[in-house]
Amino acid sequence: MVSLAINGRKFAIDVEPDMPLLWALRDELGMVGTKFGCGAGLCGACTVVIDGEATRSCITPVSVAAGRTILTIEGLGEKELHAVQKAWIEADAPQCGYCQSGQIMAAVALLSHNPHPSDADIDDGMTNICRCGTYPRIRAAVHRAAELIKI
Repeated sequence: MVSLAINGRKFAIDVEPDMPLLWALRDELGMVGTKFGCGAGLCGACTVVIDGEATRSCITPVSVAAGRTILTIEGLGEKELHAVQKAWIEADAPQCGYCQSGQIMAAVALLSHNPHPSDADIDDGMTNICRCGTYPRIRAAVHRAAELIKI
């Protein structure tokens, strides 16, 4: 059994300790907002926040995530939209939307460490890939989220 703290709730799942967190979330717990993209930790579609850090869940074993605080896209706006989600809507950031849950989670982690990022900070900190190329809108959304968080 592996014990996980996800979105403020505790879960115990009977899986192999080397199972990627992504598959535990999606297949075992039904949290399908975190997406599978490349399976190699490169694209960022699977990004979740673990202890405040953007983490690629496709290459993170559940044993590494056990006992840590995990935030997924499902937990981000449970009661009301998070500032990053609001900014994403205002900036019309997604095109196809597939990478957006990972992009949003990466932005949440970035803003938690750098509440006033420059364009260069965003480009360096947001390493997720968007096949549609909406990077200018994503950058604008991160700036807007920083403004909304201040309000």
